[in-house]
Amino acid sequence: MSQKDGFGSGFVLGSIIGGVFGGLLGASLFNYRDKQNSKEPNKPLAEGEQAVKFTTEESIEVARHSLEDKIAQLNLAIDDVRQQLKTVNSNSAEPD
Repeated sequence: MSQKDGFGSGFVLGSIIGGVFGGLLGASLFNYRDKQNSKEPNKPLAEGEQAVKFTTEESIEVARHSLEDKIAQLNLAIDDVRQQLKTVNSNSAEPD
């Protein structure tokens, strides 16, 4: 019976200690990861990219052009898939 009497207080104490320990461990791992990220050199540029500093307006314009190019690529891919599906659907609609 004495084990049941101490269960509640032991559970609460264990939860508190575990929470404190987990919080400290999480904070230290976050700081370690943050320090590792700050030590990494800049990522290598992809082929064709330039390392240029832009003003805010220039960077917005560059981002807009980049998005327009990506949208055009996506539209071409969507059109290609539509053509493929149209071919598949017309073939499956033919009677046997």
